[in-house]
Amino acid sequence: MMAVVKKKDIRSLKPDELKKVFVENGEKAFRAKQVHEWLWKKSARTFDEMTNLSKDLREWLKEQFVINPVTIANQQKSNDGTIKIGFKLHDGHLVEGVLIPTSKRITACISSQVGCSLSCAFCATGFLDRKRNIEAAEIYDQVVLIRQLAEELYDRPLTNIVYMGMGEPLLNYSHVFKSAEYVTAEYGLNMASKRITVSTAGIPKMIKKLADDDAKFNLALSLHAANDEKRDKIMPINESNTLEALADSLKYYYEKTKMMVTYEYIVFNNFNDSLEDAEELYQFTKVVPSKVNIIEYNPIDQADFVNTEEDKLDKFAAYLERKGVNVNVRRSRGKDIDAACGQLANKGHKETA
Repeated sequence: MMAVVKKKDIRSLKPDELKKVFVENGEKAFRAKQVHEWLWKKSARTFDEMTNLSKDLREWLKEQFVINPVTIANQQKSNDGTIKIGFKLHDGHLVEGVLIPTSKRITACISSQVGCSLSCAFCATGFLDRKRNIEAAEIYDQVVLIRQLAEELYDRPLTNIVYMGMGEPLLNYSHVFKSAEYVTAEYGLNMASKRITVSTAGIPKMIKKLADDDAKFNLALSLHAANDEKRDKIMPINESNTLEALADSLKYYYEKTKMMVTYEYIVFNNFNDSLEDAEELYQFTKVVPSKVNIIEYNPIDQADFVNTEEDKLDKFAAYLERKGVNVNVRRSRGKDIDAACGQLANKGHKETA
């Protein structure tokens, strides 16, 4: 019995690798460029869509390669217009993304891992096991599908992308970096790098790597507490990646990129919402030029945290503003369908693999 040869995913090939395959099989080199354009600029999901290639060439491509597109398994619409999308990957795994419409922008919140390994105490995804990293092409597909939904449902273009869905982006560094390239490159979706934000729980060596690799997208740090004792309690990663180490990496990042950092800070009732906490946060904002997004907490079944009281949130924000901090209080979107920050957990549907 002959062994079945697994076909290679054509989107995993670099342009020069694709060109080499074509030339070695007697095809003109420019055909590789045409295929590359179909895959990334035109987001082709099948070889049959590549209509400027001969039928024979398309059949040969089918014999040699596969395209493993992400598909939409389900979607839910919130009362505020936010749409949560269940994406099905080629191996049956499910991840979630969110389309967030506001008056000024339409944002795609996308996932970088199937599950997560960081176990943050307040995040639903943190209670899932990490199954695997999401490949660059699969991250790109999430953007493409959300962009299509934005145009179909709201007749508006996608304006922003945030890597704030399931998983820790910097623990899937190479695929996240490559996917951002596909999204921003002229041969891809040609979106501006300044429209992309990658959010991390804080991995100093990878923040330094972003600087070394001359990353052009924005960096957001999920801080949530500006002293180690409190941060250890809610974010176990802090035990091995302390605030001091983070500060050091952020200084390195800023010195190389000159790009402002955004701190994300969820306010939990009677945990990190006092004026003393605000002072500690203020001190940390002085590490590098930065702004602060104060985020409402969105309760999950697995944790006992609750959002701070409205007056305490207002006093917290006002304290920072008086100190000259650039503060934005972000109100939750999609809370009624578990699509808000920290709520993504494949709730309501099961994995098929």
